Amino acid sequence: MFIFNYAAGASVLSVWAVWVIVFIVLFGLNEVARRWKYVGFFCFVILPLILSMLWFTALVDTTYTDWFHLAKVYSATAGCIGFWCIRHVKWRNKLTGKEWRLCDKKWALCFPPLILSINIIEAVIRDFQVGIQYHGGGMLADEAMYVVGGSWNFMNGIAGILNIITITGWFGICIKKQTSKDGSKDMLWPDMLWFWIIAYDLWNFAYTYNCLPGHSWYCGLALLLAPTLCAFTVGKGAWLQHRAQTLALWCMFAQTFPAFIDKGTFAVSSSYDSVPLFAVSFAALASNIAVLVYMIYKVFKTKRNPYLGELYIDLKEYKEIERSAELNFGRQRSYRVNFMKGESKL
Repeated sequence: MFIFNYAAGASVLSVWAVWVIVFIVLFGLNEVARRWKYVGFFCFVILPLILSMLWFTALVDTTYTDWFHLAKVYSATAGCIGFWCIRHVKWRNKLTGKEWRLCDKKWALCFPPLILSINIIEAVIRDFQVGIQYHGGGMLADEAMYVVGGSWNFMNGIAGILNIITITGWFGICIKKQTSKDGSKDMLWPDMLWFWIIAYDLWNFAYTYNCLPGHSWYCGLALLLAPTLCAFTVGKGAWLQHRAQTLALWCMFAQTFPAFIDKGTFAVSSSYDSVPLFAVSFAALASNIAVLVYMIYKVFKTKRNPYLGELYIDLKEYKEIERSAELNFGRQRSYRVNFMKGESKL
């Protein structure tokens, strides 16, 4: 499935050690950025501005400047900035003295699913492009790496579309209450539960293995595991925030030091074997079909609209995340359910 760069002096132990370091650094940077407001501001506003100037000047001959890589790094960064604003931006009306927060605005809560969907669509388009343009194999237009297009690209492209369809509970996004142990004010999404996250991870890994085979060892494994582990442990309910932050940090690193994953001693390439290519995309498609079937089952059973309200409010995982939200979240959800009661019936 993967081939290590033994010719350059790499070993199984050294490559795994570097993988673990990448994972720990991503997990640690996400923890620092989410717990301290101004560290997050620096990481996702100031740092990208500085690096952008370098990418288009001093590093223009070595960094990626094709549409796909630029779209990936800037869409991930835009997501981080938007999420930071939802978590921290507030203002006070000078006439009434009333405080307003961005997270209380319904239009603002449309941003997370929108940026997530755009990010997935970018990858879906790339999967279809590789499947059509590089059927049987070929070098990418930017000569970054060799890819092998096939049926797996189309299976995974369909899996990505299903992954977008199964994004539910848009307006249930809320803020985590601050405690003495955790003052992060994470952006929680209670309806985004483990089964959707696993289906996303399988789809995204298949995408990287199909379209970025030379990067999938790191950005398909370490980069996916870091936010998922955080969402299942210390940062429950905030997977999308963790995913956006780790993705943006990795993309900025990969843009600045492309040789690390392309030509360095610890670069890991794909075997280009059609069996694992087919298997990982099949697993991604099957898992996303399963999530879609479960979503449809819950819709008909509960008579809830999965896009105007929350769908999985009866599950214990949802309730656990709900308990960690600010105290007014339960009242807000009850209000939304009553207000949209007529609309939420299918």
